[in-house]
Amino acid sequence: QLQLVESGGGSVQPGGSLTLSCSASKDIIKYMEMAWYRQVPGGQREWVASSGTAGSKKYAEFVQGRFTVSRDNNLKKVYLQMNELKPEDSAIYYCNQRPPLRQLWGQGTQVTVSS
Repeated sequence: QLQLVESGGGSVQPGGSLTLSCSASKDIIKYMEMAWYRQVPGGQREWVASSGTAGSKKYAEFVQGRFTVSRDNNLKKVYLQMNELKPEDSAIYYCNQRPPLRQLWGQGTQVTVSS
């Protein structure tokens, strides 16, 4: 069964950068459109960015130009490079396929942007 584990979160000041990683237990992700999502306490999970199997990349408008999604199928990893972080980017970040599968939600990784 495929499992996804997110890492790389932390606390940064506004304007800072972080790179999140999503490690997959199986290389089947090379056939999947992989995505990053985020959720704030009390809020709904929202889509952030996705990486298609043919190299396409898509971004939510609120991260366009600041975040970059990438993947390394050989390493079974998906990344999210986050630059120019804002306090409103604070959330728990998750990876999953797009559209998401309930059984693939992991623990996520916390990102806190605060001065």
